[in-house]
Amino acid sequence: MVKSSASTPETYIAELSPERREIITELRKVILDNLPEGYEEGMQYGMISYHIPLDRYPDTYNKQPLGVAALASQKNYLSLYLLGVCYDPATEEWFKDRFADSGKKLNMGKSCVRFEKLDDLPLEVIAEAVSHISPEELIRRYEASRAG
Repeated sequence: MVKSSASTPETYIAELSPERREIITELRKVILDNLPEGYEEGMQYGMISYHIPLDRYPDTYNKQPLGVAALASQKNYLSLYLLGVCYDPATEEWFKDRFADSGKKLNMGKSCVRFEKLDDLPLEVIAEAVSHISPEELIRRYEASRAG
């Protein structure tokens, strides 16, 4: 599945193969257990999204909620998008260092961590990355990036 038309995270997860369903369910639990207050879970761009609701912060360039993380099942791998990490070079460096210290191999684009199984991820580092940025800080970083 590359893009889903599911309207809820539960529906999205139900569409997955049993193996991927188990992985996404476990990773979703890590995210939800560590997500700071002020974010909500939903669907965005055909994947599970963790974002600031539009009624709290509507001033985005594309009129979509400002996301901090997302989960997706791609054709050849699973993806964990850590948007809050890529807004700040120091946070990105911190994340890459913590990931390397775990002994796991990082396969990452700008914000997308690609993986095949849950054991590919240091879950304690993912938990820290998710809890690392408050909605207020994400808004500040987003506005700074938009200002140039």
